[in-house]
Amino acid sequence: MARNVVLVGFSGAGKTTIGRELALRLGLEFVDLDDAIEEKYHATIPHIFQKYGESVFRQCEYQTLNEMLNKDGVVIATGGGAPAYKDAMQKIKANSFSVFLNLTEEQLFNRLKNSKKNRPLTAALSESELRDYVHRTLQNRIPFYSMADMQVDEDKINLETMAISISEYIH
Repeated sequence: MARNVVLVGFSGAGKTTIGRELALRLGLEFVDLDDAIEEKYHATIPHIFQKYGESVFRQCEYQTLNEMLNKDGVVIATGGGAPAYKDAMQKIKANSFSVFLNLTEEQLFNRLKNSKKNRPLTAALSESELRDYVHRTLQNRIPFYSMADMQVDEDKINLETMAISISEYIH
């Protein structure tokens, strides 16, 4: 039986928004992995990226994810790159029900382009660079995201149906 629900998908896919609502519907605790990292390391994600680089950030993210996976009854919204680092997706699958929030490249591009959130990997990119980044990075991460137990095409998402399906699976 799965102990947790873990949402995976590209940056801007809506993991935090959907995760909060899903946790509420399932009566579980919600953890945004980025928030947990910031709390643990007493630094913002942009600060960690700027001061130490992506490599150190990924190590912090991986360690924090492992700690969250050891909890019971938690809905975890991962960062977009978390499942593709080391054996993170295998660890997610070992004790959690995983859900891939799938959006098209165009949907992701538009969300990131219009995002008010400071995302270190995309903040300084021009529109053409952002479009290229989304394409390249999504192609690299899809094999990891696709390992999830459930895939939800977000344009067809129904939170209630998703919550019921996940609830039936984990109970």
